[in-house]
Amino acid sequence: MEASANTAHLIKEEQVPAAPKFLAHPTAKTGLMGWLTTVDHKKIGFLYGFFALIFFLIGGFEALLIRTQLMVPNNDVLTAQQYNTLFTMHGTTMIFLAVMPLSSAFFNFIMPLQIGARDVAFPRLNAFSLWTFVAGAIILNIGWFLPADKYGAPDGAWVGYPPITSKTFNPKHAIDFWVMGLQLLGVASIAASLNFIVTIINMRAPGMTMMRLPVFVWMTLVTSFLIVLSFPAITIALVQLMMDRNFSTNFFEVSGGGMPILWQHLFWVFGHPEVYILILPAMGIISEILPTFSRKPLFGYPIVVFSGACIGFLGFAVWSHHMFTTGMGTVATAAFALATMAIAVPTGVKIFNWIGTLWGGRLMMRTPMLFALGFVWMFMLGGLSGIMHSAAPADAQQHDSYFVVAHFHYVLIGGSIFALLAGLHYWFPLMFGRKVSEVWGRVSFWVIFVGFNVTFFPMHFLGLNGMPRRTFTYDPNLGWNSANFIATIGAYVLGVGMFIYFAVLTYTYFKGEKVGRDVWDGRTLEWSLQNP
Repeated sequence: MEASANTAHLIKEEQVPAAPKFLAHPTAKTGLMGWLTTVDHKKIGFLYGFFALIFFLIGGFEALLIRTQLMVPNNDVLTAQQYNTLFTMHGTTMIFLAVMPLSSAFFNFIMPLQIGARDVAFPRLNAFSLWTFVAGAIILNIGWFLPADKYGAPDGAWVGYPPITSKTFNPKHAIDFWVMGLQLLGVASIAASLNFIVTIINMRAPGMTMMRLPVFVWMTLVTSFLIVLSFPAITIALVQLMMDRNFSTNFFEVSGGGMPILWQHLFWVFGHPEVYILILPAMGIISEILPTFSRKPLFGYPIVVFSGACIGFLGFAVWSHHMFTTGMGTVATAAFALATMAIAVPTGVKIFNWIGTLWGGRLMMRTPMLFALGFVWMFMLGGLSGIMHSAAPADAQQHDSYFVVAHFHYVLIGGSIFALLAGLHYWFPLMFGRKVSEVWGRVSFWVIFVGFNVTFFPMHFLGLNGMPRRTFTYDPNLGWNSANFIATIGAYVLGVGMFIYFAVLTYTYFKGEKVGRDVWDGRTLEWSLQNP
């Protein structure tokens, strides 16, 4: 006994070396440093949303300048070069700096709560992903503030096709910043996605089996796999472009035996799954909102889950429908046309499941429900015009026309952004403990809905009438005057609607009505928690 006591005394007195500071458990900080150093999933989700909304407003302002230039023929509000930079940065900003990070905001804040996890699997990696995203966003936009003769903003369109982005035709460093910024955004996206995959698979609450997961969590999982599998393709393409521009390689340089069409294949192997990276989170949000405000369970839950996974799988089989006009040959064209038609099936299944959820329900037409129904309607319209492009002869006529612009805006604004606005309104009381004004919420919805359709529906006719994409002006005798004027008026109405929406959210954040938990009488796990 005496020997044991001496041993215990020696162990107690032994000095254990302290762990390195960078391995220490993170401690809470307050103020600005608390936000800059946080690893809390809710704060990181808030920061993703904050930065995404800032860039959403920047991208929207760029769009208004584009539409102002096209309002009347032979307009000179913008020069051709200014127009090129604006539409390049508008597309890049909206896709990589607005919609994707806003989806990540919901992934970070809502997903762990829905599965009963205390945090994501790797909190430090989560913080790394956030600040890598911010660094990439800064590099993408830094050209605006540098001398235009050597730098300037990127001007090669968001798709970055060589030779437009080659050193020969684009010698300034703007494209180099674009390449570096996208590389960092890719690193951030892959790191975050691996984190979400591990969290969903390994950190579910007891009894939370895979087939009991909320649909939003399932769509988070599918989206994360899409990012992990698709972003390496664009990473390879960006590295090759960087090597061509700075180290005299010839991956895309025709004069050296390169193939510009290789970029198109690599880009769209990433680019079409990217479409579903943008839309699947929206589908998950809609699948949470419709049951809550229909007062009945989601119709056909397993089918909704499996159709989402099927969309993710088929998303890798359709990339070359963006390239029907490049001369791939009849066999390849037919194969990708059939795959494009096939992917409409699981998408249509989801539409029928949502309609089945509404059918016979006790509908509550609150603001989130209005945005959700607007999503269903406009995503259907965008999908119908997308099916037209699966037919190669029709696509050959519509390729690079304003018909395509109308199509993808109906899918990405009428689809993704409407759903994200619905989700923001739906989970706002959970996030901040305050409820958004129902009156002003409805006003913002109807102004946005009307403005959106007035802006983009006429573009179908502009495209069928021959107006090409990426043109900075047009002749008054081409018959495009009225539709462009109407579309520009609609864009300003849409801008007013967005201003109302975000002004109301800002007011609510500071002075809105305080509410208790589960303000919507939801049934998923996050509503069992105290807010905010």
